Amino acid sequence: MTVTVAARTLEHEWTMMGGTARASVVVDPETAPPAADAMVAGLESRGVQLERCWSRFIADSDLSRLTDAAGSPVTVAADTLTLLHAMLDGWRETDHDFDPTLLPAVVAEGYGRSMLDPSRSTRLPESARARADLEAMRIEGETVTLPRGAALDPGGIGKGLAADLLCAELLARGARGCLVEIGGDVRVAGAAPDGVAWRIAVEDPFAPPAVRGTIRLPDGGIATSSQRKRRWMTDSGTERHHLIDPATQRSAISSIQTVTVIAATAARAEVLTKPGFLRPIDDYLAWIPTRGAAALLIDADGVERTTANWSDYA
Repeated sequence: MTVTVAARTLEHEWTMMGGTARASVVVDPETAPPAADAMVAGLESRGVQLERCWSRFIADSDLSRLTDAAGSPVTVAADTLTLLHAMLDGWRETDHDFDPTLLPAVVAEGYGRSMLDPSRSTRLPESARARADLEAMRIEGETVTLPRGAALDPGGIGKGLAADLLCAELLARGARGCLVEIGGDVRVAGAAPDGVAWRIAVEDPFAPPAVRGTIRLPDGGIATSSQRKRRWMTDSGTERHHLIDPATQRSAISSIQTVTVIAATAARAEVLTKPGFLRPIDDYLAWIPTRGAAALLIDADGVERTTANWSDYA
């Protein structure tokens, strides 16, 4: 996914969560350069803070400590509480198609090491099992207790939520509007450069960085899940990808190559992409608008299917 922005924005780019992050910030014309620079200051360190809390490749992250606790209570950061509530909401809304407890299955399929830095790996205790009951998770203040055997994978929702949080913080610092993109997940809010809506290009999965089209979004999030990017070969020579079917606990088998969703937030857009690889296409396309969202699906032949309300953003 690529982003087109007007020239009267501040631009900042950094590395975060295994990929590139970008912020485009609209400021008042009279804003002095030091004040404008202060709006984007700290984005990188804030990104590091979120990754330190959430990464499955960091042994002492909040999520890793929760997994290692094997059912014992753990004190976590406020950001992690926000992530856990978002995970639970998404798990409920999608009838468990979005399942952040599939980490043991992801590792079993062969995605145990970071694809960008193979020295970083996911360590799971012997008690870890895929498909835990999130309703059994207890949150009491800053203390969280996962059911024994649960192991959480922040995956795409972590990127989407990080974009949501950073966008909100930029507005709180005085930005008139902003766009934050983390690894392809985008959140926009406030005044767009043209005063109407942000322009966001949807990438062609078969010929990146070529695009399939551009949407206009005044406020909200957009996320794309793809089975074409994080792929690997197992020792037996079988090709796998990171999108796991909760029913089989193996890489999902689907003709759908990418699912792009527009929703109120980037985190929610990420959650709503997952059923697009698991449900019958017509059922999914009918369901998404009932969630206040819109979707674009692209299959293995390059054919596009969209919800009836996708054209509202074209």
